[in-house]
Amino acid sequence: MPSNIKVLFKACPPKGLPSTTEHMEIKHDSIDLETYQLEDGDILLRNLYLSLDPYMRGRMRDPSIKSYVAPFEVGHVLEGSGVAEVIKSKNEQYKVGDLVTGFIGWEQYTHISKSKKTNPMKILKDARENIDKIPLSYYIDVLGGPGLTAYGSLKRIGHPKAGETIFVTAASGAVGQVVGQIAKFQGLRVVGSAGEDAKVDYLINELHFDAAFNYKKVDLDKKLTETCPNGIDIYFDNVGGETLDIVLMHLNLYARVIACGMISQYNATEEYGIKNLMQIIAKRIRIEGFIVFDYFDLYDEFFNTVRNWLLEGKIVYKEDITEGIENAPDVLISVFTGKNFGKAIVKIADL
Repeated sequence: MPSNIKVLFKACPPKGLPSTTEHMEIKHDSIDLETYQLEDGDILLRNLYLSLDPYMRGRMRDPSIKSYVAPFEVGHVLEGSGVAEVIKSKNEQYKVGDLVTGFIGWEQYTHISKSKKTNPMKILKDARENIDKIPLSYYIDVLGGPGLTAYGSLKRIGHPKAGETIFVTAASGAVGQVVGQIAKFQGLRVVGSAGEDAKVDYLINELHFDAAFNYKKVDLDKKLTETCPNGIDIYFDNVGGETLDIVLMHLNLYARVIACGMISQYNATEEYGIKNLMQIIAKRIRIEGFIVFDYFDLYDEFFNTVRNWLLEGKIVYKEDITEGIENAPDVLISVFTGKNFGKAIVKIADL
């Protein structure tokens, strides 16, 4: 009988970094695929890839705390964006063999109930035909949430103009590497920061950023003066905290700050207080946060555009893939500590 290894949400972590043993638990189950029963409208998935993302820390909270996305339920399987194959179906919209993307469990097999209040699984119509140029994992990163995050926010909040300067933090990460490349296509000067020399090398030599640096090895204020001599018009912020505070001093009049993430604060025991807020008034700076759901109306435009770039070899995307669902807790911690290089993905099974 096939195994169905699962990762359960064991307990809500306090402030600070979650623990792979105190707050998550590996459960070894099995599943009888021949006799497994579905209700009308249900499907059974064999999971192939799972995305691990910073927002998941926010879902590890007490249910009494409200947010834009529901908390994980203690004692239940964790979930995330994934790619899967339909192996059983009592839903006329899906047939056995369909490749789909949507929210799946941190497990080898997921039962999607018709009654479950969730977004429907999206069928990947041409995925098998284009697998040589577009790996299946791409549908949950560069062609998924991270890609739409980059595309939609840069367009709607950044309003980029050729000749402007954009500074991207966590620039080799899931979102940052897409933002940088789109900005280059649009004629901007692109400057990025990352936390390892190998990541900086990737930004300069493979993504062709105009400048990049290891923020752990420099005085950020001085480095921004050097790499952004004409100031910063767009700041794509993935880290928040002290970095945001320093960047505010380098922004130009009418600069736009795209508040995508603040990973420096997600596991902080004491939050950093921004001191240079007066710059917002003096420079007429626009700071705007967003959730990827805000750009669902752009999905078809985004998907077709980026898919064509991939098929034409115009865009590069780096993934950090770990095999085995039982390793998902460690991979999530690596996302918070910056140890991953590229988009963090867990490969659960081969197609």
